[in-house]
Amino acid sequence: MKNSTSFALHSTFSENCENSDLQELSNQRMKKAKVAYNVRNVSLEGTHFLSTKDTKPDAGDLVLAKVTTIGQHQRIELGSGRRAGLHIGDEIIVCYGSRYAPDQFEAYIPETLEACHLVAAGGIASKSINRHSRMKRATQILPLGLICNAQGGRVNINDWAIKPISNKNPKPFTVAVLGTSMNAGKTTTAAGIIYSLKNQGLNVAAAKVTGTGAGGDRWKMVDAGADIVLDFTDAGLTSTFGITMQQLETTFHCLMDNLSATEPDVIVLEVADGLYQKETADLIASDFFKASIDKVVFAAGEAMGAKKGIIILDREGYSVCGVSGAINASPLAKREAESVIDLPILQPKIMGELIYGFLQQKKTVTPLSSVQSA
Repeated sequence: MKNSTSFALHSTFSENCENSDLQELSNQRMKKAKVAYNVRNVSLEGTHFLSTKDTKPDAGDLVLAKVTTIGQHQRIELGSGRRAGLHIGDEIIVCYGSRYAPDQFEAYIPETLEACHLVAAGGIASKSINRHSRMKRATQILPLGLICNAQGGRVNINDWAIKPISNKNPKPFTVAVLGTSMNAGKTTTAAGIIYSLKNQGLNVAAAKVTGTGAGGDRWKMVDAGADIVLDFTDAGLTSTFGITMQQLETTFHCLMDNLSATEPDVIVLEVADGLYQKETADLIASDFFKASIDKVVFAAGEAMGAKKGIIILDREGYSVCGVSGAINASPLAKREAESVIDLPILQPKIMGELIYGFLQQKKTVTPLSSVQSA
C-alpha cells in the first residue's frame, strides 16, 4: 500500500510538473518557514506544490513569501501565540486578505503575485494603501508562490474551517461587546466579563465575530478563563472587511451554533472596530444579530462617543446595560460621561458582576458546577 501511494503521488507530481508554473514544495522547506496564526488550522502535512503563475489570489489563499524589508511588523504571530522575530530573507507562510484598521493599515488583496506587505501580525498578505501616522511603513514581502495541494489546487484556510452544525440546544444568554472604535477597550472589557462570570462558576463561551485575523484578542479571552473561544478565522475568513451580508450572517451563525453546542451558561461576543465601520453597522442593523443578543456592553474612551453609541444602539432596539472600556482610564472622562449617561460606567470585572445579576434575575442559568455537585 505504501509503495502504491508513493507511486500515485509521484505520478501526480510528474503530471503537474508538465505545467512550468508548479514546483514541488518540500516538507523540509515548509517546516523551516514561519507559519502564521491565521494558518494554524491548516494541515501542511503531505505533498504540496508552489504555484508561481502570476494570477489574482483569493482571500484565504496560502502563500509562501520572503521578507524583504522590515517595517511596522517586526514579528509574526505563530499558531501557538508566540511572536517570532522576523529577519530579511525569512520565508513565511501567510494568507491573503484585506484589512480595515483606522489605527493601523488600510490594505487590499493585490491583483497579482506582486510584492506586497505583511499588514497584520497574525499573517495577512495584502497591499497597504494607507496607514495611521503613528505606524511605520508596512513590512514588505515578496510572494514566492501560492501553496497548492497534491492535486495542484490552491490551499485556502476555508478548506479547514469549522462547519455549520444543527444545534437544538436553547440559545444561551448572550452578551455583545461593541465600541466606538478600534482600541476603545472592547477586548479588555470582554475578558473582564468572562473572568467575572467564570468566578461565579459559570461555563462561558466566547468569540470575536468580526475584524482582522490575529490571535491577541483570542488569547486574552482564553487567559480570562473562557471554556471555548472561536473567531471568524475558525470559520474560514482572514478578515471580515469587504465580505457580503450573506457571508457575515453565515459566519455569525456558524460561530454561534458551534459555541452553543458546548452548552455554555453564557456567550460573550466581541465585535471589532466602531459602530460606523461598514460590516459592524450592517451587523448591528441585522435582524439575525438582534435576535441573538440579550445585553450589550458599550466600550468607549470619552463621553461624547459613549453617549452617541448608546443613542445608536437604543435606536436599533438593543438593551445596553452599561459602559466600560478605555473611559475607565480617565476619571475626568468618566465624570463627563456620568453627567450625560443614565447607565453605569464600570470596570470590566464589575460589569461582569452586573451581568451575572441579570442572569440571576431571569433565572436563565444554573452554574454547571452546582449541577455537578448536587
